[in-house]
Amino acid sequence: MTTPAYRIEPLVLPASLDSPDAADFLEFSDLSDALVLQTWGNLDRATPRSARLEAWRDDDYKQLRLFFVRLDGRMVATSWVRLPQQENLQDATVRVDVLDEFTGRGVGRALLRHAESFAAGHGRSTLQSFTEHAAGFDPDGTGILKPGTGTGGIPSDARAVKFATAAGYTLEQVTRFSALDMPPSEAALDALERAARPFAGDRYELLAWTDSCPDEYVDQLAVLMSRMSTDSPAGALHYDPEVWDAKRVRHVEDEWKQTGQESLVAVARHMSSGELAAYSVLQYSASKPWLADQDDTLVAKPHRGHRLGMLVKLLNLRRMMEAHPSVERILTYNAAENDHMLAINVALGFRPAGYDGEWQRRC
Repeated sequence: MTTPAYRIEPLVLPASLDSPDAADFLEFSDLSDALVLQTWGNLDRATPRSARLEAWRDDDYKQLRLFFVRLDGRMVATSWVRLPQQENLQDATVRVDVLDEFTGRGVGRALLRHAESFAAGHGRSTLQSFTEHAAGFDPDGTGILKPGTGTGGIPSDARAVKFATAAGYTLEQVTRFSALDMPPSEAALDALERAARPFAGDRYELLAWTDSCPDEYVDQLAVLMSRMSTDSPAGALHYDPEVWDAKRVRHVEDEWKQTGQESLVAVARHMSSGELAAYSVLQYSASKPWLADQDDTLVAKPHRGHRLGMLVKLLNLRRMMEAHPSVERILTYNAAENDHMLAINVALGFRPAGYDGEWQRRC
């Protein structure tokens, strides 16, 4: 099938939201919100304008290029290409979105071919992407496409699934998107803590901070954060081990602040060795006061089996309840095959809200 020619325009990021040249960015951001509403029916997974503007800027660790198509003067479709700059130099993440009323015209195919060509021009031979699927289906039922991991699934007849498959991408993994209604029962949290504490005993202490890691722990936190790239399930998706140091930790912390997020960090410290054994990050943005996001949680392999994942999550959950009672939901994401972390989240009260398909194509 011949793909119609469309004018694909790059998005130029303005200096600020009120800059004279901010009109395209503001329209792109509004379209991004509409695309989230189109899939999810709410803006829980949308990013505020100011946070987008900061997060989309290039830095030492990534380059991001965004594009759009207008039809009859209206912005109706977007694409982006993310190029890692430290590790994963063979990889690029690509993403295409089109408003429902403009699908079936070849706009998505044109944007995808453009994004793939852009990535190839930067030496990237492994392309990754993701599709989003609201809850309402059985991931283990009929009419489901299973990933390479064999765990979870997404509807095989979904338009995005057909689009990705036709473009030569393989479903490698499914991520469960879950939500926790707030506030949870204090009695339930107490019971979970009583059950977990004996496994840690007096061998570990729990510590916490907001936004910025104390200097005395930043090198150890860097080690834990690096292990997210090696210890988290990824199926056949290509990921190089990431190299983290104090500079990279401070960069991420600065980015969290610049995008308007308050980050609650809880860690478990092994008493006899003094090393950090586990960490968890829970984030809040005043621009979305009804919501919090559960970011990374990791327990270092030598310290697993002591319920540290549950304990650091409980500590952060209680801190969020005290600091931000406006939060109505907490969102989180887990690989469908990550049985251990999913079990912790289910025990805390998280329930599936949808699934993401994680796709890959090797060129």
